[in-house]
Amino acid sequence: MNNEQVNELLYQALETEIGGVQVYTNAIRCAVNDDLREEWQKYLDETENHVTIVKEIFNQLGLDPTVETTGRQVVRLKGKALVSAMQMALDAGPPEAAQLVAAECVVDAETKDHANWELIGKVAEKATGDQKKALKEAYEQVEEEEDEHLYHTMGWSRELWIESLGMPAVLPPPEEQKDVKSAIGAARAEQTRDDLVGKKPKK
Repeated sequence: MNNEQVNELLYQALETEIGGVQVYTNAIRCAVNDDLREEWQKYLDETENHVTIVKEIFNQLGLDPTVETTGRQVVRLKGKALVSAMQMALDAGPPEAAQLVAAECVVDAETKDHANWELIGKVAEKATGDQKKALKEAYEQVEEEEDEHLYHTMGWSRELWIESLGMPAVLPPPEEQKDVKSAIGAARAEQTRDDLVGKKPKK
């Protein structure tokens, strides 16, 4: 494997998680729906823990978490842009529009985050020794939470858009009601939304 690029992946993963803390902190400020606010608070707590987990990878592999790379700077810039977008929407109003922008920003951030961890998992499969142990342990702690962050928020974004268009929405979305943890599960959950429209959400 190209260990230099593996390290680059880890630098970007750390920056993505650090930026994710800011994204969720601002998304919570935009949340109007109580269920969504509660969900994002949970994801914020988990993302803060993910920062700690990635830093532990660095500790185990002897990497310096303060090293700057161009890729890491790009990730930071994108994260700041998402935060700025939410702040702009919050200032402009109405609150429901800012909430929708926040959902889209979370999806954007989690798409990168989810991709990072999928790649870390693939590296862990091929790695050996201390590298394999560190990456495998971290991946197993984070994988399902990252799946939930992405697929549940994609569902929220879709349903909030549907609601804003004046059509019946399923809130919380089917992805959350069915506790989706995979792309296949998300697709199946979305297929059930028409049956769930107008029904009381399952807790």
